[in-house]
Amino acid sequence: MPKVGTGRNSTGFCTVNGVSSTSVTWWGHSTVWIADSGTSLLTDPVLTDRIAHLKRMGGPTPVLPGTPDAILLSHLHADHFHVSSLRKIGDGPQLIVPRGAKAFVAKSLGPAAVARTIELAPGDETTVGSVRIHAVPAAHDGNRGPWSRDRALAIGFVIEGDARTWFAGDTGLFDEMNDLAPLDLALIPVGGWGPTLGSEFHLDAADGAEALRRSKASWAVPVHYGTLWPIGMGRVRSHMFRDPGSEFARFALQKAPDSQVRVLAQGETLTIGRPA
Repeated sequence: MPKVGTGRNSTGFCTVNGVSSTSVTWWGHSTVWIADSGTSLLTDPVLTDRIAHLKRMGGPTPVLPGTPDAILLSHLHADHFHVSSLRKIGDGPQLIVPRGAKAFVAKSLGPAAVARTIELAPGDETTVGSVRIHAVPAAHDGNRGPWSRDRALAIGFVIEGDARTWFAGDTGLFDEMNDLAPLDLALIPVGGWGPTLGSEFHLDAADGAEALRRSKASWAVPVHYGTLWPIGMGRVRSHMFRDPGSEFARFALQKAPDSQVRVLAQGETLTIGRPA
């Protein structure tokens, strides 16, 4: 699948010389701008430089190209469902959330936000613009946190438009990853936000490569690393902040040699395409 430039034809699909394309821009952690079939999606937006004890220590503060058509929220953890960032974006986009999350939307964003919220559980789907969005499983604790009574699932999403793209959210390995195949693009979490990482409900670089092998994606972009880190711990196991992307690419060569990995810098874009 070759990399191509982008343009638009009269149908709203991104094309160049008869090739349809999909682009993803990584803004750090799990925040990705996806443009596919004339539809724009934003995943788990963190648009500030601080979340509680976490500080943005890699990449610039995100500057979005506009307002997305929808925001995909994988679970309620504050580094994925970041209320201040959602308020910054405003009232335009649909909110696609896990089943059980509407109550937290109502409490944190108000009744107007609930009116534009769609809850999905694995197996459910919805349409936004020209793309179809499927909820898929994730092996992760989806609740807000130990201090909170807010409860919901953790999910991932498969977006079907010009490309078939998997946004994993945050997850450990699970058997149903094989059912996602084949994919054009996988956005795979390969790290965390601190110097420890539990393997059951997270992917490190090696497990991320195994997820790529199971899902059989033509392209993969590592996410969920190299951005947020606890204040005052910049020198503690700094390789876990710095290296997961390149380590994922190295493991992928062994476990998923038919896939192409692109390690993006924050704010960088990958465009993939195929004949329209």
